[in-house]
Amino acid sequence: MTTISGSTSAGLSSSDSSGSTSQIASLNKQITQLQNQLKSLGTDGSLTDEQKSEEQTLIESQIQMIESQIAQIEQQQAEKATEKQNAQKESTTAATTKAADGVNRPTATNSLNVYI
Repeated sequence: MTTISGSTSAGLSSSDSSGSTSQIASLNKQITQLQNQLKSLGTDGSLTDEQKSEEQTLIESQIQMIESQIAQIEQQQAEKATEKQNAQKESTTAATTKAADGVNRPTATNSLNVYI
């Protein structure tokens, strides 16, 4: 029986995008290794058809788990990017919005209506 090696867990607590990118690259490498194992499984004559089927389902389930981890990491990256954009918009809006000083930008209590 073929043994499957490799870690399928990834820490999702990285704080920077380069860490997430390297995690995704590592997970993609694991997927490639598992796909190669699937290919070699078909040519392995030492296993019965039932054993091959079990190994195939095991490898495919590992690939699906890794793909879901990649999706989680990408979703976290998208959320961080959205939060960063929102923070930048808020800081830009706060910088451009000037407080009413009563002269050229009247306040609610200090306004002048002129009718000509």
